[in-house]
Order: sequence, then structure tokens, then C-alpha cells
Amino acid sequence: MDNADVVSTLNDLIETSKDGEEGFRTCAEDISNPQLKTVFMNRAQECAKAASELQEQVRALGGTPEKSSSLSGTLHRRWVDIKAAVTGKDDVSILNECERGEDVAVKSYRNALEKDLPTAIRSIVERQYNGVLRNHDQVKALRNQARDSKDIAG
Repeated sequence: MDNADVVSTLNDLIETSKDGEEGFRTCAEDISNPQLKTVFMNRAQECAKAASELQEQVRALGGTPEKSSSLSGTLHRRWVDIKAAVTGKDDVSILNECERGEDVAVKSYRNALEKDLPTAIRSIVERQYNGVLRNHDQVKALRNQARDSKDIAG
């Protein structure tokens, strides 16, 4: 892979990380459970750190790092906002949308790892990918837990 391809791949992941940061912040704003608000704000901060780390790598390669989220991420957040408004900010619905966003992040990182990245960069991407998987699994478990308690209460 040449530098331009590596920079492009990293910039895609920066957008993904920025999408995650914004998505988790949106979910934190919309969710009613105070513990979930804290979880989502922590996840947003982790995504911001991941983006910053990738931006440093892009600069080190002589590239211009991406600074914003993607259009699809912006559209997804608007969907979360609309869905939350329609459902009365139902926590299960918000968690469903959050999980959907994490599905996209998992796919983006898997796509990056299919490429022939330099060893040091591959190591960073793999570490971040493992964090994305943990986020996804935690959101899924929280969603299932919220769904189960809603079923018991309902």
C-alpha cells in the first residue's frame, strides 16, 4: 500500500470515529437512564481519542487528516433524533439505533484490516477495532437488558 492509500484508509476510520463520537453524544442526550448517559459520554470520549490518534498517524505520513464526521453518520444521528422524538425517547429504541451505528463502525474497521497496512498502523487499527467490538457488545447487552426490563414492566 502506498502512503496515499494508507492516508485514505485512516481518514475513513477518522470519519468513523467522529461518527461514533457524535452518535454516542446524541444517544447520551436522548436517553433517560442516567447510568447509560454516563456510559455513552465515556464512549464518545474514547471515540474522540481514537480519531485524534489516527489524525496523528495521518500527519506523520504527510497527509491531511479528516476533521469531521461523514455525511452518512450525520444522517444516522438525525435518524436517531427523529426516532427518539417519535418514540418519546424510548431507551430501547435509542439503544437499537446506537447498536446500528456500532455495526457500521465494526464493518469500517474490518474493511481497513483487510488492507495491507504498515505494521505499526495495523497495530493501532487492531487495538481500536477491539475497542469498537467491546463498544458494540456492550451496547447490544445494554439494549437486551433494557428490552428485557421493558418486557417485564410491560
